[in-house]
Amino acid sequence: MIRKILVTAATIASLAIPASAQSPLAKDVFGRVPGPTGGNPVAVGTYSKGCFNGGVQLPESGPTWQAMRLSRNRNWGHPELVNFLVGLSRAATQMGWRGLYIGDMSQPRGGPMMTGHASHQLGLDADIWMLPPSRLNLSPQERESLSSISVVAGNGLSVNSNFTGSHAAIIQSAAMDPRVDRIFLDAAIKVAMCDMNGDRGSWLQKLRPLGGHDYHFHVRLNCPAGNRGCYDQAPPVADLSGNDNGCNSARQELAYRANPSSRPRGEGDPNYRHPRTFRLAEMPQQCQVIGTAR
Repeated sequence: MIRKILVTAATIASLAIPASAQSPLAKDVFGRVPGPTGGNPVAVGTYSKGCFNGGVQLPESGPTWQAMRLSRNRNWGHPELVNFLVGLSRAATQMGWRGLYIGDMSQPRGGPMMTGHASHQLGLDADIWMLPPSRLNLSPQERESLSSISVVAGNGLSVNSNFTGSHAAIIQSAAMDPRVDRIFLDAAIKVAMCDMNGDRGSWLQKLRPLGGHDYHFHVRLNCPAGNRGCYDQAPPVADLSGNDNGCNSARQELAYRANPSSRPRGEGDPNYRHPRTFRLAEMPQQCQVIGTAR
């Protein structure tokens, strides 16, 4: 009788716990999958809450690129991203570089990562190092120990001598590709690009200032055509001056850095949760299937 009561109590207690709370963390599921799923390539969800089917791996080395930090197993993406990176690396050879060092892309099926990024979940994001490749035959060990370089001065108010015309040309080439939604980079780099182009060029709007992006720039592609379950990020709005390429707002960011007390106090989103806290049951339904497929 006592055992029956205990079993009944345990059953009632489990029913009282929401199903999502009993679900494993999505980062643990997607962070441990052995490889990609097959089938047609499809991105599902949003950049910070999604996954992808039919992903492909950027080869560890190619004639104009090398994937870095191989131990992370993050050189995967939607085929559109892999094609873009290979093409941009070839273009880089026409701009004074040997090619590109490619940082984090996505996990084999996307989804939240166990460490690091909040985005990179749809197979449509990639970090490209600011370090011009000295050679493209680095060993796996060298790719773990080598670091990129910052192109921003120590005070954060301008680019430094590491930033060259080749950097600018490669970034502009990426921004002018119609597949690219936006590129995250430091505000000082954005201002340098605006100054070099006289604030002219609608592609400058794609350059979005974001801290922590002075050693690499982060390219984000639009949802590929036909991926109906994939949701693009809301388009950036023009800055208050009416300059729709965002150059003036980037300069204002540098002014705040020079005088932090002048920065308006903003209110963070009280409902924000880091993607690492999402349970599998909270992910898009198709991602629940993709994450657990054998």
